Amino acid sequence: MITVPARRVKQFGVEFYQAGLSAKDIDRLVKFEVLGYAGGPENGKLAKGRKTSRARVNWDMLERRISESESAYQRPVIRRKIDELAQYYRECKDAGTLPAIPGAVIITSEKRFTFTSVAGQHDLGLLQIPEEHGVLRVLDGQHRLLALHALSQSGENLGLEVPAVLFDSLDARQIVELFVTINAKHTRLNPSHIISLAGRKLYPDPNQALAHDVIRSLNEDDTSPLHGEIKMLGTGRGRVSQAPLAEEIVDFLEAVEKIGGNVRINEVRQGAKRFFLNYVKALANTFPSAWAGRKYSIKTGAALRAFIRVAPDVMARAREIKRDPFDAAAIREAIRPWGERLRDRRFETEGEWKLKLAGGTRGTVDVLTRELRDAIR
Repeated sequence: MITVPARRVKQFGVEFYQAGLSAKDIDRLVKFEVLGYAGGPENGKLAKGRKTSRARVNWDMLERRISESESAYQRPVIRRKIDELAQYYRECKDAGTLPAIPGAVIITSEKRFTFTSVAGQHDLGLLQIPEEHGVLRVLDGQHRLLALHALSQSGENLGLEVPAVLFDSLDARQIVELFVTINAKHTRLNPSHIISLAGRKLYPDPNQALAHDVIRSLNEDDTSPLHGEIKMLGTGRGRVSQAPLAEEIVDFLEAVEKIGGNVRINEVRQGAKRFFLNYVKALANTFPSAWAGRKYSIKTGAALRAFIRVAPDVMARAREIKRDPFDAAAIREAIRPWGERLRDRRFETEGEWKLKLAGGTRGTVDVLTRELRDAIR
């Protein structure tokens, strides 16, 4: 056990503690992790070739300390932010006129602490924390602690004591809800990040979770025409944001569940990844010039939302022609009228597409949805 002086606080039935942790305590106890997903250098970690002589951060060592996990909730690490914090800590030490970390970091633990109050003081005492690596997880302040850890690993002893707020009684849902509450407004947590957390941990919803999985599959599958085109968690080089696509897929799943009942929604949930992958492949095959060309808007959020919105019509048409609605050939046959009636030029950015932008993005989605439905009928 590690014992530190602490103050016990109670708010609305929830107890937590205020204490100070040394850099040594942080190195021993804190687990650094980010929400795991596939992504390139743009997604959180900058290119390996970047050097920073001022901060002298050993990135190979630091990144070995950061794990990726589907059970995490933190966003990808921003190297530039750690560089700047490390340099700032060093400047504070040299100047001796400013505290480097004046604000408290927020830390959670799945293991319970032991609090022993001092005589005559119910809320003041000693807090015992299990001395286990990874027993503590950072809810707010991960970059600040990573920068401190990086300097400690490089041999620089800053002698810092970090103010911390520690929770040991929150369940997984409460932890993620608190994370979103803190970050959604103050640091502009991206809607795509919230979508992923909501489906998995915030208020677990099978439709939101499946929507995230479908979009992730479209972005990561090497055979997908949308491979690398979607900004997962709001980051990356993709051109299309995850959040609006997820909202459309959730609406699609909810409509299937409402109209078709448990049998139909279970069938769709089992085949959703296969359907959307084959669907996108069929779109690329139906509109080859638009899909491959740079002067077209077929891979914009507005167009893709419209295509998702008419997915039930595509599945219904496939069933009408006595085919498996999840099968690639059946989907190609179902949407064949689009290639004959709309054609590639419908998506020319400076052509018909631009003319129909008068109603804004939402109007464009509605207009294209009507055209697609009329053509498939």
